[in-house]
Amino acid sequence: MEKDPSVNVLGGALAPCSTDPLTGFFRDGHCNTCAADQGSHTVCAVMTAEFLAYSKYVGNDLSTPRPEFQFPGLKPGDHWCLCAARFLQAHDEGCAPRVDLGATHKAALDIVPLEVLKQNAHTT
Repeated sequence: MEKDPSVNVLGGALAPCSTDPLTGFFRDGHCNTCAADQGSHTVCAVMTAEFLAYSKYVGNDLSTPRPEFQFPGLKPGDHWCLCAARFLQAHDEGCAPRVDLGATHKAALDIVPLEVLKQNAHTT
């Protein structure tokens, strides 16, 4: 699987999203993507309790540890490469997590408008 160019939604180099927990389609800490990434795990999201509860409610439990997949479970404040469509769905429902724009892959723009990502930008 060849990675798409590592460019963020702002046109710069893709920054790391998280190495603890280790995230990304390639589990390389970045929200890199490729043609095989059907979920488009391209949005670097900062988890909130509200979003984690929402995600569990709609069938994607991100908070429960799954040791068999080396998945520690996420908690508020963790950064995670989220599927772009799930982010947009959460945004539309009013419970989107914050977004690290520098670590969000430009492929997210195929699904989520830049203005929506900017509305949810994480500021440090």
